[in-house]
Amino acid sequence: MQSSVLDAAGTASAKPRLALRLLLLALVIFAGMGLSVEAGLLGPLGVQVGHLWATLSIFGVGSAILFLLLLFSGPQKGPALTDLPRWQLIGGFLGPMYVVVLTLATPHIGIAMTMIAILSGQVGKSVLIDHFGWFGTTRKRVNGERWMALALIVVALVLIARG
Repeated sequence: MQSSVLDAAGTASAKPRLALRLLLLALVIFAGMGLSVEAGLLGPLGVQVGHLWATLSIFGVGSAILFLLLLFSGPQKGPALTDLPRWQLIGGFLGPMYVVVLTLATPHIGIAMTMIAILSGQVGKSVLIDHFGWFGTTRKRVNGERWMALALIVVALVLIARG
């Protein structure tokens, strides 16, 4: 459910929503750039200390930062971890597996190939999740434009692999 801002006439104003969407898009692009940097750091770290130790160190630093953020952000609302459906905790398994694969693959196939391969997997699965409304998401049917976008990402994957 999207919230909207009402102007003086009581109608929804699109400007704040557009500004928020643009800000969030910029943040997501910036986070994606961070993943490329992370891949560049993890590959050599994995070679030096071992792939699993590299993954543990990344998650250890991240956990420490999240702990500090939680500590200083005040009380958090929400159910206890034990009250959540178990399937919602799958991300706790998927995150480390992603980083281990990133650590293993990057030194061998390069950062660009690793990132475009990750992107193709992310977009492909995301299109399916949107289309079927899995995990409680709002359904967005796959249309020709979405299929074309996915095809172009696969073309990019092939071109980077050949280059």
